[in-house]
Amino acid sequence: MTRFRVVDAFTDRPFSGNPAAVVVLDGPCDDRWAQQVAAEFNLSETAFLTPDGGAGADYGLRWFTPSVEVELCGHATLAAAHALAEDGVEGPIRFSTRWSGVLTVERRLGRLWMDFPAHPPQEAPVPDGLAGALGAGIVRAGTAGTGDLIVELAEESAVRGLDPVPARLGGYAERGVIVTARADEGRPYAFVSRFFATDVGVDEDPVTGSAHTVLAPYWAERLGGTAFEALQCSARGGRLSVGLPPEAPGRVHIGGSAVTVSEGHLAV
Repeated sequence: MTRFRVVDAFTDRPFSGNPAAVVVLDGPCDDRWAQQVAAEFNLSETAFLTPDGGAGADYGLRWFTPSVEVELCGHATLAAAHALAEDGVEGPIRFSTRWSGVLTVERRLGRLWMDFPAHPPQEAPVPDGLAGALGAGIVRAGTAGTGDLIVELAEESAVRGLDPVPARLGGYAERGVIVTARADEGRPYAFVSRFFATDVGVDEDPVTGSAHTVLAPYWAERLGGTAFEALQCSARGGRLSVGLPPEAPGRVHIGGSAVTVSEGHLAV
């Protein structure tokens, strides 16, 4: 039978952060079956691991929402690395992916750190109707290679107070809308965010690692510096560390913890 685990990512305590299912396979799987399994778990992402990642990698990795396969997912990658580490796999762990190349995860300073491609956004006009859909004024907007639209609000409280109708946020981006603001003075983090991805079946994602491939270069340009603490202030909430390594232009390092909350076997 096929083994699975449910892992809360970007947190050090259960029932917070972002849950992902991790399914460990003996070999390649049928796409339709994988999509059905992801729909059955009904979490924002399910990660599927295969033991042979090909040249330059240790494992193959794919990510499915309940409705579609996606090109990049941070929290499910963190969850997959955590699951393998629990099985005794030593890092760095190299994952081969369909669209995002080889992604490496290693443990440093008590955290798992992912090495992802950075996606600096390009400034873009604020789409008509988006401010009304969010129920908040927008300072600026941009588009990124992740298929996301990023919008900045005036203050942290505006991001925290958002209560949009999910259906009204569809159609503004290929994947989702990242909403962000500078953190209030005195906070232990530099910026806050939330992520809405109605078009891929996720009304609000609790903590989104891939969105921080956009947020890290966005805030580096505005705040200066190359390393930040970040908070995704969804109901579950999650903390991330992000850095733009000067020795590796075009990459972003994203660090976090994870906790296994359940495990078992698929009966089908």
